[in-house]
Amino acid sequence: MIEYNSVGKTHNLRRTQPASLVQKEEKSMTKYEILYIIRPNIDEEAKAALVERFDGILTDNGAANLESKDWEKRKLAYEINDFREGIYHIATFEAETTSEALSEFDRLAKINLDILRHMIVKVEA
Repeated sequence: MIEYNSVGKTHNLRRTQPASLVQKEEKSMTKYEILYIIRPNIDEEAKAALVERFDGILTDNGAANLESKDWEKRKLAYEINDFREGIYHIATFEAETTSEALSEFDRLAKINLDILRHMIVKVEA
């Protein structure tokens, strides 16, 4: 944009973008629940460390942890890795849809032998 002073000469040369292009990108946080089943024969210390580690994975990658709690030890509908029951744990958190928190949790839960199954669900408002 070229600006002119009262005598018609340019005194300031600068480029500006239209206001429609300069809008700030708002980050929308989406609420998620993760349910994962922990092997039943894990001791309490190891289970607490596992839960703390996976809660940390979420928060370290930009998620805001709202709640993380054990549900209960339940019988499974079918056998998973020779186990007939498992400890259900549920974590509720908020994250951006583009956040690395979901993909990192998913990747690490798949390779961890203490987690039998996991499921990430987007909570509808």
